[in-house]
Formats: sequence, structure tokens, C-alpha cells
Amino acid sequence: MSNQKKRNFQIEAFKHRVVVDPKYADKTWQILERAIHQIYNQDASGLSFEELYRNAYNMVLHKFGEKLYTGFITTMTAHLREKAKLIEAAQGGSFLEELNKKWTEHNKALEMIRDILMYMDRTYIESTKKTHVHPMGLNLWRDNVVHFTKIHTRLLNTLLDLVQKERTGEVIDRGLMRNVTKMFMDLGESVYQDDFEKPFLEASSEFYKVESQEFIESCDCGDYLKKAEKRLTEEIDRVANYLDAKSEEKITSVVEREMIANHMQRLVHMENSGLVNMLLNDKYEDLGRMYNLFRRVTNGLVTVRDVMTSHLREMGKQLVTDPEKSKDPVEFVQRLLDERDKYDKIISTAFGNDKTFQNALNSSFEYFINLNARSPEFISLFIDDKLRKGLKGIGEEDVEVILDKVMMLFRYLQEKDVFEKYYKQHLAKRLLSGKTVSDDAERSLIVKLKTECGYQFTSKLEGMFTDMKTSEDTMRGFYGSHPELSEGPTLIVQVLTTGSWPTQPAVPCNLPAEVSVLCEKFRSYYLGTHTGRRLSWQTNMGTADIKAVFGKGQKHELNVSTFQMCVLMLFNNSDRLSYKEIEQATEIPSSDLKRCLQSLACVKGKNVLKKEPMSKDIGEEDSFVVNDKFTCKFYKVKIGTVVAQKETEPEKQETRQRVEEDRKPQIEAAIVRIMKSRKVLDHNNIIAEVTKQLQPRFLANPTEIKKRIESLIERDFLERDNTDRKLYRYLA
Repeated sequence: MSNQKKRNFQIEAFKHRVVVDPKYADKTWQILERAIHQIYNQDASGLSFEELYRNAYNMVLHKFGEKLYTGFITTMTAHLREKAKLIEAAQGGSFLEELNKKWTEHNKALEMIRDILMYMDRTYIESTKKTHVHPMGLNLWRDNVVHFTKIHTRLLNTLLDLVQKERTGEVIDRGLMRNVTKMFMDLGESVYQDDFEKPFLEASSEFYKVESQEFIESCDCGDYLKKAEKRLTEEIDRVANYLDAKSEEKITSVVEREMIANHMQRLVHMENSGLVNMLLNDKYEDLGRMYNLFRRVTNGLVTVRDVMTSHLREMGKQLVTDPEKSKDPVEFVQRLLDERDKYDKIISTAFGNDKTFQNALNSSFEYFINLNARSPEFISLFIDDKLRKGLKGIGEEDVEVILDKVMMLFRYLQEKDVFEKYYKQHLAKRLLSGKTVSDDAERSLIVKLKTECGYQFTSKLEGMFTDMKTSEDTMRGFYGSHPELSEGPTLIVQVLTTGSWPTQPAVPCNLPAEVSVLCEKFRSYYLGTHTGRRLSWQTNMGTADIKAVFGKGQKHELNVSTFQMCVLMLFNNSDRLSYKEIEQATEIPSSDLKRCLQSLACVKGKNVLKKEPMSKDIGEEDSFVVNDKFTCKFYKVKIGTVVAQKETEPEKQETRQRVEEDRKPQIEAAIVRIMKSRKVLDHNNIIAEVTKQLQPRFLANPTEIKKRIESLIERDFLERDNTDRKLYRYLA
């Protein structure tokens, strides 16, 4: 390897001074100035841009950047002032065209000049923090053309006039408008906003203020909303075509304020066409339009919702408190379901399934359904009607839909325990008379009730179905052990567990001898197979099928109640019987007997007996004979079947008392549960917590809660605090 000594190289400065031509800067600038003139005069085809760039480069290199920069500004300013005069001189429609033309020319010239002065842009301007060439060119256009006194106001007025013409239906040159507004945007956001957008929004506000007033005086609500929607669409379209995208929110808020927000109350309450009229006449399109427009303004939907809620509550109140409409329970509930369907459709179709409107609908229904104390009973009667006869020939899916709708009304009930009482009675009658059209539908409803209210609510209802199934097995066993009974009358017994079924007082009734013998045999069989049980006959809940032969040998099979059977069987041994004789022989209570004879003698087409004297009511002096002239085109004739009917006032009071009695242990249990976990609690908090805990079943009365507290204190479950009498303590 070489061990030569490394050499260090050094670059030295010139020994003599480099002298620059003192007139170099002026000469070079003249070349560049002449080039700028040619560019503005659109005579740049003969220019060598490479040479011009080099000249500008050398000026900056030789420290003449300031001269180049000020020279470029002065030259461009002079040209733009000339252009401003030409634009100002343009007349009428050619004013904007001239402005647009000169703006386009300026932009082209500016691009060329920027390319020539690129080196200055990157070095001199960068280091001195001056404005770059292109932004400076835009600023010069703004100051010398757009803000030129004789152009500035005229330009704004021309643009606003064109917008006004377009709003009144004239066709304008949108391309030209787009170019001019784009010019404002290119000159900077503040220029666009101050020189065009703010005056545009002010003019628009005044325009829509006047127009909305004209519309509201001459149009109904539906037409007004159509016009408002049309104006809104037009403004959005206008922005898309020739305004800055950021202007959309501002101009739409102007339209919304002037056409919607300022007239909200008048629109929703407009006579014969406002919101209530739309709701009553199912104007889904108008409602949808109102929803979409009002949602755009503050408190718009709140206004619509409040008016709808107020109308719903008023309408519902009339519906449930009108005595005429409460006469038929089935129609009463059907009306409620129809109204619910109607408003569900309105909310889904017109209000976009808005949850706040759904909540308003639910709270309104809950409010007015509970205004009628008989709503729980009527809903149960409606279910009874549907499951007894109304659902025949309807598919399973349709059954589910009807049951779901009924469950929706059930959820609104504050007194669910009252519904349970009635439902149990009606279900019992359906099951015992064999009149339920579908066991699946019955069970489906119980499952829904169980899901809604828990196992405790439906345990007794499920027990009723269990009893019916067990009774079938019991009857098979009975006839299996008594084969001799295959001839003669057939007895079918349903054995009901006392706790599961509605409590019924045992009504006395003397059964015909043939039936009485069978009943005794069944009693012996049942008590022989089940120890420790008691049987009591509920004759008022039974039915019978009996064969009858009338005057001309006409045969019929009559489907009657047990009481009616007892009465009719008496006529096997007598041609004529008085009311007193029938009462004595059967021992049926007077009110039941009168109803029974009324259905046998006074119902046209079902009058198997004749009453003397003829009248609609049964008197104690009346006498009865078999109606030999009875005819019916059917072999089987149903007479006075057991149907659920509206309770009479005394029955209603009795049911209410039973419900109140049943509530007492539930209230006490809730108080004990709460106090066991809290140990010490004041009176108001106990009331609040008990009410909340019992709400799924019923609305507890504070007075009743207070009575239950007193009762628990007497029985040493609770005690009052010695110092604060409103404070309770739990005693373990």
C-alpha cells in the first residue's frame, strides 16, 4: 500500500473584483416588464419563457429581488386598472360577461407570470415573508377590480337581481353565475362572505319573510308546506349549481326560519287544514311533509308532538267516557284498537317511526284508557268475544296479530289485577261451556301474559287448563269402572280446583232424578279414588243436551243450561206449570229462574215454552206450557248459552270489593319486603317505593298503603320511631 502523504485541496476566491453592469437591473427589468405587457395583451406567442425565467433568476441572484417584486406589482396594478375601466363601461347583461372574461384573462396571465417569477417566489419572497406571486395577483384583482367603487355595488346588485329573477321563475345563465361566485371564493373566504354571501342572506331573508306572509294568508296548511318544501329544494339546488357548499346550511336556515319557525303555531293550529285536520283525515303525505320540515327547526317536532298528544288525549277521553260508546264492550275495545292502528300507521308512514312520537302515543293511550274504570273488564270481554267466536276461520298468524294488539292495550292498564279477575271469570265460562275456538290461541295469550307480568299472574290460569285435562282422564276412568252406564243419559263432569277457578257461591238446584243418580255414582267413584277431597256441585255453570219431541212429532236436540234442563224435564210429567210450581220443584234462585224462563219462552225462534200471559218479563203469576208449534230448520238448537256479558252495577261493586281485598296482602308483602331490606324508612319513601314495586299489577292507593302500615304496626311487623313519628323501623 502507498504511504504517500494525503493532499488537502482548497478553493480560493478570485483575485480580482467581479463588476456588475450598473444598468443591468434596469435593462433586465425592462425585458420582463415588456413581457408582462405582452402577456396581458395576449401577445405571448413569441416569448421565450426560458429566457425570461433566467432573467428573473439573475435579478434575484444579483440582489435585485425587491426591484423585481415591486415592478411586478406596479405593472400588474396598471393593467388591472385599465381592465376595471373596460368592465365598468360594459352595459346591461354584458357587464357580468365582461367581468368573467377579464377574470379568465387575468388568471391565465397570472399563471404565466408566476412561472417566470418562480425563482423569486421560492427564494426572495420566502425569505422576506412577502405575499407570493399568485395570491398577490388575486389581491390586486380584488383591490383594483372587485373593490373598484363603480364596480363593487353594481356587481352585488346584479348578482342579487339574478337570484331574485330565478326565484320568480325566470331562467338565468347559471354557468356565468357559477363563474362569478367562484371568483369570489378564489379571492378568499372572507371576500366571498363579506362581498356576496352576507348581503345575499339578508336579501333572501327579506324575500322569504314577505313571501311566507303572502302564502300563509292565501293557502291552507298542506299547500303552504308544499311551497315551503319547494323553496327549500330550490335553495339547495341553487347552492349545488353556483354557490359555495358552505352556504347551504346558512341559506336553508334562512328559509327554515322565515317559512317554518316564524309560523309554526299558526300552521299546526290552522283551521280546517292544520295538524288535527291532517290526523283526522289520514293525510299521510302532508303529515310526512310537516314532520320533515318541522324537524329542521328548533322545537319544531316538540310543537307537532304536543299538538298530536293534546288531540289524542281529548279524542281518547271522549271515546272512553261517552256512555253511548261504552254500551258494547267489544265495539269499545275495537275502536281503541282501530285508533291505535291508525296512529301507528301515521307514525311509521309519516313520522319515520320516531321514538318520541311512539312514546307520546303510548302515554296518551295509557292516560285515557285508565279514565274508564271498566277498561280492564271490557278488554277481557273483547278477548272473550274473539276466543269464543270471533277468531273462527282466521289463520294462526292473524290470531297472533289480534292477541298482540290486545296485549298492547293490556300494557296500558294500571289495574292489571282487575283485568286478571275478569279474565279468569271469562276463561272459566269458555272452558266449561266448551266454547273456546282454539286451545292454542288461549295458551298463546297466557304465555304473553306470563311474559308481561310473570309466573304469579298466570299460575291459576294455567291451573284451569290442567283441571280440564285431568277431568277428561277422570271421566274415562269413571266410565271404565261403570260399563253399565253406556246406555241412558251421559254425564260429563269437570272437577275444578277451588283455588284456581273464580269463586262461585254454590247455587241450590234440584236435579232431575235420572241425572241425580248419575251424580251420586260419580261422587262415590271420585271420593273413592281421591282421599281427603270434597265435591260441591256448581249447577249454575253446567250445560246439557236434551232431546225433545214437539206437537207434530218434530224432533230437536236442545243445547241448554243445567237450570233450563231442570225446568224442561218437569214438562215430561205436566202439561202446564205455574211459575211458583217450577220454583218449588227446582229450588233455583228467583233471579236465575226468571232469566232461565225468559230465554225459554220469550226469545223469538228459541221459544220452546209458551208463557201466559204473553209479555217480555217473567211474573210470579205466569204459567207455562210446551210450545207445540215450535219449529226450527236446524235439528240442533242452542238456547240461552252461557255468554260473558257486562256486569250489572251490584256485580261490578262486588268484583271491585274482591279486588280491593286481594290487594291488601300484596301491599303488606311489598311493605315488609322493602322494610326488611332498608330497616328504617320515612313515610313518603315507603309510599313511593311500594307504589313503584306494585305498578306492574296495579296503582296502589296511598291511603290504602297507610292503612296497611297501621295494620303491620298493630301486628308488630313495624314500629314508629320515638322521636320522628313519620319514621318506621322494621321489627325482626
